[in-house]
Amino acid sequence: MSGVFSAQDHGFMAHALRLAEKGLNTTTPNPRVGCVLVKDGEVVGEGWHERAGEPHAEIHALRAAGGKAQGATAYVTLEPCSHHGRTPPCAEALIDARVARVVAAMQDPNPLVAGNGLSMLELAGIPTACGLMEQEARRLNAGFISRMSRGRPWLRVKIAASLDGKTALNNGKSQWITGPAARRDVQALRARSCAMLTGVGTVLADDPQLTVRDIETPRQPLRVVVDSRLQTPPGAKILLGGGTLIAAMIGVDSRKAEHLRAAGAEVLELPQRDGHVDLNALLAELGRRGINEVTVEAGARLNGALLKAGLVDEIVLYLAPILMGDKARGLFDLPELAEMAGKRALHVLDTRQVGQDLRLTLVPTEAAA
Repeated sequence: MSGVFSAQDHGFMAHALRLAEKGLNTTTPNPRVGCVLVKDGEVVGEGWHERAGEPHAEIHALRAAGGKAQGATAYVTLEPCSHHGRTPPCAEALIDARVARVVAAMQDPNPLVAGNGLSMLELAGIPTACGLMEQEARRLNAGFISRMSRGRPWLRVKIAASLDGKTALNNGKSQWITGPAARRDVQALRARSCAMLTGVGTVLADDPQLTVRDIETPRQPLRVVVDSRLQTPPGAKILLGGGTLIAAMIGVDSRKAEHLRAAGAEVLELPQRDGHVDLNALLAELGRRGINEVTVEAGARLNGALLKAGLVDEIVLYLAPILMGDKARGLFDLPELAEMAGKRALHVLDTRQVGQDLRLTLVPTEAAA
């Protein structure tokens, strides 16, 4: 099912990936998928998955192609599904349309599919190939893959810092470190996220709302506060609109919990680890709720705790061309090192300028490998 791919194959799969990106902010909990149907070197149908419960990318492409789908090659960014969920199997639809060939960027990590879609096509006499531009496809659906393979979301830590690595003054003030362009860019990260995660320290210091602003979006991400002892004030902005999840330790003050529930929050009691909410348990619960991507906007304490727990999959760091002094607060609350052998290595995925600020996208080196 793998093979050698032509330049034309690469071009059409790149087009399918661009279509898949159109569902960046809308498909959760489903993956982002694009499909292109090509016959005699020309696109005869295309589509992408727009929202959960609605037709998949292949169905949109087949409807656009009509009778021209017969004998066409289907380029799909994810293996066509083989099971009945909220929609019928796409593999069956491709078979019924009598396409001549199916090229998938990657196998579906969903155990309900996991190669069965491609096998179904092969058994129907339709040749398949898999692995074309797989890294690009995996990057697009890192959250879905993480949830299916690890049972937890992909966790991205977003940090705005000065050139000397400071995220707030010693008195806690942090608005604004970066410029307007970088702050608009952050809204795009929020829009694609299924959940925003912060700590109660940030809630008390900054009173953030953590909603998507200045970008048209059909949904707002779930807002999650790690608050072991329920210190979140019932009037905090992060509770506005309802639906906020407060993660506390089992056995917290029931009176405080009732006040927060009355303010529209859901209080989730989780096991403790070292006197704080068990972050592994929290992410596992978010995974059970269909959360694919989590973006963290927090302070050094929660950032450091997530890093120490091995839960950080990606760091998006906005570096502003300013200096804040060595007494200001840092990026991660981590133990002091006595030897350089204990340093944590990161792999740079992307570097670009956003307005006057520099945006670095990094992953832990072991994850990159």
